[in-house]
Amino acid sequence: MKERTTPTDAGGLSRRSFLQSSALTISFSLAPLALGQSPAPARAVLPGSLNNNRMLDAWLRIHPNGKVTMCSGKIELGQGILTALSQIVSDELDVDLKRLEIISGHTGLTPNEGMTAGSLSIQDSGTALRFACAEARGLLLAAAADKLGVAAGVLSVSDGRISAPNGAATSYWELTSESLLKREASAKTAPKPSSQHKLIGQSLQRRDIPAKVTGGESFVQDMRLPGMVFGRVVRPSAPRARLLGFDAAGVKAMPGVLALVRDGSFLAVAARREEQAIAAANALRASARWEEPGDLPPTGAALFAHMKQQRKATSVVSDKKAADPAPAVRTLELEYTKPYQAHASIGPSCAVALWTDDKLQVWTHSQGVFPLRNDLSKALRMAPANITVMHREGSGCYGHNGADDVAFDAARLARDLPGVPVMLQWMREDEFGWEPLGSPMVMRLKASLDASGKVSDWSHELWSHAHSTRPYDPDGVNLLGSWYLQDPLKPGPSRNIPQPSGGSDRNAIPLYVFPQQKVTNNLLLDMPIRTSALRTLGAYANVFALESFMDELALAAGADPVEFRLRHLADARAKAVIERTAQMAGWQAGAKASSDRGVLRGRGIGFSKYKNLAVYCAVILDVAVDTRSSLIRVERAWSASDAGLVINPDGFRNQIEGGIVQSISWTLMESIRYNKQHMLTRNWGDYPILRFPEVPALQVELINRPEERPLGVGEGSQGPTVAALANAFAHATGKRLRELPLTPERVRQVLG
Repeated sequence: MKERTTPTDAGGLSRRSFLQSSALTISFSLAPLALGQSPAPARAVLPGSLNNNRMLDAWLRIHPNGKVTMCSGKIELGQGILTALSQIVSDELDVDLKRLEIISGHTGLTPNEGMTAGSLSIQDSGTALRFACAEARGLLLAAAADKLGVAAGVLSVSDGRISAPNGAATSYWELTSESLLKREASAKTAPKPSSQHKLIGQSLQRRDIPAKVTGGESFVQDMRLPGMVFGRVVRPSAPRARLLGFDAAGVKAMPGVLALVRDGSFLAVAARREEQAIAAANALRASARWEEPGDLPPTGAALFAHMKQQRKATSVVSDKKAADPAPAVRTLELEYTKPYQAHASIGPSCAVALWTDDKLQVWTHSQGVFPLRNDLSKALRMAPANITVMHREGSGCYGHNGADDVAFDAARLARDLPGVPVMLQWMREDEFGWEPLGSPMVMRLKASLDASGKVSDWSHELWSHAHSTRPYDPDGVNLLGSWYLQDPLKPGPSRNIPQPSGGSDRNAIPLYVFPQQKVTNNLLLDMPIRTSALRTLGAYANVFALESFMDELALAAGADPVEFRLRHLADARAKAVIERTAQMAGWQAGAKASSDRGVLRGRGIGFSKYKNLAVYCAVILDVAVDTRSSLIRVERAWSASDAGLVINPDGFRNQIEGGIVQSISWTLMESIRYNKQHMLTRNWGDYPILRFPEVPALQVELINRPEERPLGVGEGSQGPTVAALANAFAHATGKRLRELPLTPERVRQVLG
């Protein structure tokens, strides 16, 4: 593997920058050693998030009253993660789930685990909790052995009660002390083998669901604190527009208005009631005058040609050469594209902020409370120790949407109302117009086939904006409102998350075995429209291109798409999920598409191992293409997935099903509209998403491997689904669409 980067001073992500942007708490000492001084022994690398949060009591507290507190820096985003983590704790400690109290995403109380992102919660937080609980259980058993005068190996535990064969007994609650877990983890106590699991592997009821279906306080949008008032922010008329003036006196005289804040081009209002805040914001918007730059990029096909001409940092992320490559008998070179897409969260972003005695509390649905605290401290010019950030779920939040930005908006407005909690809610047009978007991408693929019908040479080159401009950049502040202050801060520069995880080049390196391959990433350095982490980052587009191209190569080789994939794979687990999905769908090699009364039907397959590090997932879709309306409908979906040890099967299955549905929506419908001056997508009428009647019949199977470590699941099916859909359309119609989304206009154009 070779790697080179040009230009050397642009876009590269240094080790320091990567560690800081990932919110890791690793520190380095650069002080020289004194003469004769020996270097300190290297600290052992601990598993998962234990490595950066090494104290046992950061994860676990066992109380004399019979309660157990579990702490995690990962937070609930609707993926059921807190339920799965509680299953791990309950199994490893041998305590009933009812004893568990859970604290997550709290800068004053939980470990700093950076972002809840990248399908890493089970891998990182779950692994840390398994080892922390195993070690805590070992300490308690050792204490019990001393107390009962028996060997620790003969003791048994049931719901915290420790029993010896002679009938003597004690409990965690009698043995625990404040100092018991105030020690650094060693990770030398192995977690239980899967044969001893009672809850791991079971589909338990989710902890977060009851309040959501009974009208409880589930989301930050539901919070109501004593004396709370309501705020709205008035965004500029266009990105980088400058506020020239507005009618301040008229708005201040409106009913219920308590505060009107103008700080440069940042404009916000607070009122006693929410409808009063909305009315005041509308009045501000109507009277505001702006200076607009009119510098948004081209649209449509012109965008992708434009992207290739922009300033960029180029890196070769994979370069493999064969000593004696087989001669090529056929070469294909094709291009695939993806537009700007939105998170389109059902509930617009919201936060609550309270200033008391120069200290700030923020309730937020941010995916990273510690990174957010860091940027709030810089934007508000105050010490991080004076800021407490607490997670509350948001109604529809994954990826970098407006959650962090609205937290700054609420905090800046609340600073003018000390002692008064302020809820600031974005409106729908704020969410569509100002959230960070998923970057457009261009993927150009080239491959050669040898005489045996195998790929002999492979090339994948891509162009993309950044896929992560979250808070905690060491060289900027990534909070939207801070860029518009009288004394503005600058955003962090365009960066790429390095391999093996990758950002724009996520899943661009094929899992297939090719004798020669080259993967080149062109990271665009300027962002005329802000982009950041939309679920899967670059993987959705790269898998779309890679797996579509595999089908096109299979066609050129006269091979069945399933067999063609299998002949290029060496990973047995990858083969297994493809073979199982094909078996579930009743895949028949060489099966022809069907046609009935103007409706063309076909099927397609897609596969990936997410990030080449996480879940293996294959998807097969059956689609119907109506030649009269040019609409594509997905009728059936099958998927098999392997994520090693399954913690909660229902949660795992929900994630795969949800990813399939989301990807179908992205693939068929979703694209942001804009012109040279303004973002034009402002509401659901401008941005249709998949509706319930359009969801296909789904069949998902899990391949459980208890002997393997658990892998991340949440973003595993989006890439295979888009490829399966594009391949199914090509099978049904004999025509290929390489531009997303697959809209009726594009279908009509390609069908003629």
